[in-house]
Amino acid sequence: MNPEKVVFGFFILLALTLNVGFVYGEIDNPDHHHVWEFASVVVVNGIATILKLGDRTQMGAVLLATSLVAMLQLLGGALLWTIAAHGTQAGFTAGTLSSVVSLAAGALVANVVSVVLLVIETVLLRR
Repeated sequence: MNPEKVVFGFFILLALTLNVGFVYGEIDNPDHHHVWEFASVVVVNGIATILKLGDRTQMGAVLLATSLVAMLQLLGGALLWTIAAHGTQAGFTAGTLSSVVSLAAGALVANVVSVVLLVIETVLLRR
């Protein structure tokens, strides 16, 4: 067993599961979407992206692309959350939360594609 591949797979799956946990629930209910859970989604996706940088294969390039899409979506959501919470008079509203969760759902799609590609690559490996 290759410990590097275990860590790689672990972070890709953890990114997906944390993202599902954040997106799950009523889209505009703040009790269902906690800021620390969102922060953990951003951090773990960042780690997964960094781990994908070393792979120079075609599949590695596609995996990196999915990770970059997820990070773009999540960083957009984090920026929106920060501006709404600290930079506007209206504060953090249900509409803002809906937008953040929608961006996280876009990242979720990218994470699902990443996990599917990882499974396909694993199945195609020959011993």
